[in-house]
Amino acid sequence: MKKGVHPEYHDVTVTCACGNRIQTRSTKKEIAVDICSNCHPFFTGKQKLVDTEGRVQRFRRRYNIKG
Repeated sequence: MKKGVHPEYHDVTVTCACGNRIQTRSTKKEIAVDICSNCHPFFTGKQKLVDTEGRVQRFRRRYNIKG
């Protein structure tokens, strides 16, 4: 491989909004995520509503869904 072409690879802590921390390696120094495997509905079986800028309400209005 050519020298000086590839970026530096660091040990990184990925921090989730729920407080979970995961150790991995990346070219970035810090990574922050909104949902991880500990709080994602697919893995936990619990419904978690993540509403960004009223998208859920806009969807419900568009398709006339009550709830």
